[in-house]
Amino acid sequence: MTTETITADASGTFGLGDLPVRRIGFGTMRLTGSAAFHHGTPSDRERSLAVLRKAVELGVNHIDTAAFYFSSLRSANELVNTALSPYPDDLVIATEVGPYRDYHGAWGTSARPDELRGHVEENLRQLGRDHLDLVHLRRMRQDSIAEHFGALAELRTAGLIRHLGISAVEPRHLTEALRIAPVVSVQNRYALDRPDPVGDELLRLCGEHGIAFVPFYAVAGEAGERGATAVHDDAVLSVARAHDATPAQVRIAWTLHQGPHVLAIPGTGNPGHLTENVAAGALRLTAAELTSLDQVRGQAT
Repeated sequence: MTTETITADASGTFGLGDLPVRRIGFGTMRLTGSAAFHHGTPSDRERSLAVLRKAVELGVNHIDTAAFYFSSLRSANELVNTALSPYPDDLVIATEVGPYRDYHGAWGTSARPDELRGHVEENLRQLGRDHLDLVHLRRMRQDSIAEHFGALAELRTAGLIRHLGISAVEPRHLTEALRIAPVVSVQNRYALDRPDPVGDELLRLCGEHGIAFVPFYAVAGEAGERGATAVHDDAVLSVARAHDATPAQVRIAWTLHQGPHVLAIPGTGNPGHLTENVAAGALRLTAAELTSLDQVRGQAT
């Protein structure tokens, strides 16, 4: 498929609360090259800045980042600030708190509820903002998220946060959060070749509540943090050939076809891959193709 002239507008829009975003967004984690995320050497700094600017030029107005996305050489938030500030009026920057890394990059235990204000303020400082558009609480194996989410809800009331989301959760955690404050987004691992009853139920519940469902590692599949998978089922390859598309584009298109409330945030430091990822929002799969791809998911183990 031709990619150069396709913008994120082709993917449609959905609201993160009162903030409309195109359904194709951009995730920044891979820009840092952090060993903590198994990414090896970071992308060239100038190329990373160019990728972020190109994403906005292509109509992307949903950037996903976090203060704990950093390596010895790169900070995702700093790259976003340098590349995009002063920020376009329609740009929505989503951040995430919960995991904790020290300044050497080592992972610590999950942030305590009383530490979350400091994490929010660090994101504010790095991004040069006076408020955060959307903050996801990433669950770190807690049985209950009520105390942590409640702490973020207080920061929302204080005006530091506009909207709240949750990440790496089970359906019961969504129910728990909704009793405390509105939830506009749920981020969970979800991929074509990775069956996940929990994700399927969250996908359904988010649709019912008008909440955005935002899969991460949708292109990576089982490769996860290590990068995009190099293994593709015959059905994925067949659909890709039929549309003159890449397997990654088929994976993104399948993700978006799961519902109008589903958003995609593929990340890359490669300008060519960025253009392809955005163009995937224009890829329309037939019912037969979707059935074929759903069978891949059903057969995966």
